[in-house]
Amino acid sequence: METEIKIKTELLVCVKCRRGQELPEDARRPGQALYDGIIALDRPDGLSITAVECLQNCDHGCTVALRGGDKKWTYVFGNVDEMSHSAMILSGAAQYHNSDDGVIPWRERPEHFKRNCVARIPPFVQPEEA
Repeated sequence: METEIKIKTELLVCVKCRRGQELPEDARRPGQALYDGIIALDRPDGLSITAVECLQNCDHGCTVALRGGDKKWTYVFGNVDEMSHSAMILSGAAQYHNSDDGVIPWRERPEHFKRNCVARIPPFVQPEEA
């Protein structure tokens, strides 16, 4: 019996995000709160969650990115609320993970994904040898 091999999906969460606010250096940042909320939830097999230092979207809320293999589009989403969006982010990440190319059909996307996509990056294409 053949087993389908699913490429690992990675959810990147900016833990340094201040959501555009001035915070004391030792304060718990909104990005860290978002990461903590996400890792506290169950996630599908094959989905890893990685804390990253900065996704350079500092004035537009907490930011996450989804990537997976060389055949999937990469997406960056902003304006993520650290208190209420953890389950929605994981739900969207599961949809992304289950897609072949990283594209979630528009009507099936979480509403937040429809309105807060910062960037969509095409899959990496190996250059052809001359």
